[in-house]
Amino acid sequence: MRQARLLTPDGPVSGRYEDGRIRAADGVYEVGRDGRLLPPCEPSALYCVGRNYAETLDQMDYERPEEPDFFIKPPASLSAHGEPIPYPEFTGELTYAGELVAVIDERCRNLDPADVPDAVRGYTIMNDVDALDQQGRTARKAFDGSAPLGPWIETDLDPTDIDMHTEIDGERRQDASTELMLFDPFEVVAYLSERFTFRPGDAVAFGSPPNPGTVEPGDEVEITYEGIGTLRNTVRE
Repeated sequence: MRQARLLTPDGPVSGRYEDGRIRAADGVYEVGRDGRLLPPCEPSALYCVGRNYAETLDQMDYERPEEPDFFIKPPASLSAHGEPIPYPEFTGELTYAGELVAVIDERCRNLDPADVPDAVRGYTIMNDVDALDQQGRTARKAFDGSAPLGPWIETDLDPTDIDMHTEIDGERRQDASTELMLFDPFEVVAYLSERFTFRPGDAVAFGSPPNPGTVEPGDEVEITYEGIGTLRNTVRE
């Protein structure tokens, strides 16, 4: 099942997404006519794992981590499917990275990997936008609009072996499978739950497959994960 959120003139609504419509408790809303999609969850934080694909480590000349290597994006970094990606004036090198994301369903801490599926609401997609020429991960990755998220949450998905691809203006740039992760989604969520108390709606991103790359103003970025759909955003000109 797909769960989505819509911003209407009367405020946000949420419900089951089917064929361009959201079935909410108070009726059926059509995306576009009745409002625009919002990020599909409202996280207190976005926990992001890096260096989680061996081929990416080789490309970027990173050392292989012995445990998940993570950073945090704030809620201010969120933007929705279809919203423009800002190209900040403070950077001359903006990059994309198509990542799978788990959305937490309940308050929890100290999970075992086997218990993670019961604590996860479902999965969505994030573009980990990075101002690569800035110093430190927070400066590079935590600015407004640096985390396009969506378009919805898929609740019925095994995240351990699904294909993905990223296209820039129709040209395929990333093509991989989550099977190639160094730390699988259940291991990552369990690891982070030893350090943080998760709250409903919190998001955990599992890192970028090989070939993250630069974008320019006007570029359309489409990130597709099998079983979820496609997150689409255009870099603001």
